[in-house]
Amino acid sequence: MDNNIKQYRKEKNMSQEELAKICKVSRQTINAIENNKYDPTLSLAFRLAKALQVTVDELFISK
Repeated sequence: MDNNIKQYRKEKNMSQEELAKICKVSRQTINAIENNKYDPTLSLAFRLAKALQVTVDELFISK
């Protein structure tokens, strides 16, 4: 599943580390999600959306 996490994160001038701390995951997890190497759980998807102040639908693009 493709995503716009990196785009929204950059718009907020937020590092992967900062986003990871807010979402209670490692920076490596954020990196893997941004590079489509890992699909987040539903609860993590909602935490990411909340942290980036967007909807889950705006973050993820189904193929």
